[in-house]
Amino acid sequence: MSARGGIAAATSTEALTTEQPVGRSTGWWGMVMFVATEATLFACLIGSYFYLRFQHGGPWPPDGLAAPTLPRPLLMTAVLLPSSIPMVWAERGIRRGQLWRLRAGLAVTLALGVTFLILVATEYAEKLREFTITTNAYGSLFYVITGFHGFHVLVGLTMISWLLAASLRRGTFGARRHDRVRIAAIYWHFVDVVWAAILFTIYLSPSLS
Repeated sequence: MSARGGIAAATSTEALTTEQPVGRSTGWWGMVMFVATEATLFACLIGSYFYLRFQHGGPWPPDGLAAPTLPRPLLMTAVLLPSSIPMVWAERGIRRGQLWRLRAGLAVTLALGVTFLILVATEYAEKLREFTITTNAYGSLFYVITGFHGFHVLVGLTMISWLLAASLRRGTFGARRHDRVRIAAIYWHFVDVVWAAILFTIYLSPSLS
C-alpha cells in the first residue's frame, strides 16, 4: 500500500470510529494503576489522621475546637455520590452509539461536581474562621485531606469538560470509539468512593468517640 493509500485508510470514517486494540487498552490500565497509587496516598493520609487522633488521647478535635457539623457534609455527599449514576448512564449510552446520552450524562455529572466544589468553598469559608492549616494537627489533616480530594474533583471535572466538548464534534465518539469515556469514568468513580471514606473519617468519626 502506498503512503497516500495508508493515510486515506487511517483517516477514513470507518477507521476513525473504531478503536484498537479490542479489550483493555493501555490507557485503561494506566488509569487503573494511577487510581491505585492515589488510593494508597489517601489511605496513608487517613491512616495518619487516625494515628494522630489516638496518639493525642484527649478530646478530638483538640484545643477546644467543636466537632464538625453534619448538614453541609451530608449535602455534599448527596450531591457528589449520585454523580456516578449519570456517568455510568453516559458511558453505557455511548457504547450503544447514543451520543445524546453521552452528552446529557456528562453535563449532569459536570453540574453535580461543580456544585460539590461550591459547597466545599462555603465549608472552607466557615472553617477558616475557626481554625487554619497551622492551628494544630487536626487543622492540618482536615485541610490536607479535603483539599487534596477537592483537587482530584477539579481534575475529574476537567476531564469531563473535555469529553463534553469533544462529544460536540462529529465522529469523536461512537459505539466502537469510547475508551476515553471509560477511562474518565474510572477516575470519577474513584473520586466518589474516596469522598465516602473522607466523610466517615473527618465528619462522622469525631461524633462517635
